[in-house]
Amino acid sequence: MKEQMTTSNQQEILRAKVNLETAQMPWREMQRYFASGAALFVSSDLDLVETAYQMSADNAALIGQWMADGQFGRVTDEQARTWWDADALLWAVVVSPWVLVQPVTS
Repeated sequence: MKEQMTTSNQQEILRAKVNLETAQMPWREMQRYFASGAALFVSSDLDLVETAYQMSADNAALIGQWMADGQFGRVTDEQARTWWDADALLWAVVVSPWVLVQPVTS
């Protein structure tokens, strides 16, 4: 008899998959995503993997709360300019059609 996956197991597998898809990238290599409006900022107060998971799970209430708190949203022109000038390295993960980015912290 096959063992059925619990919802909790499925969620953990999806989180692990998202984690494996993260990468550090220079901001300068992500300009096309910013230019097309697909780059989304994730505050360093949030976990990038959890944020990507919640987006993929379509958790609109939580995403909306993060947006209202200024912890999540489209990358602003000011952020883009600051990261460009600093030649910043960011963590990135794709949640199609979006690219979530988060500054690398020491």
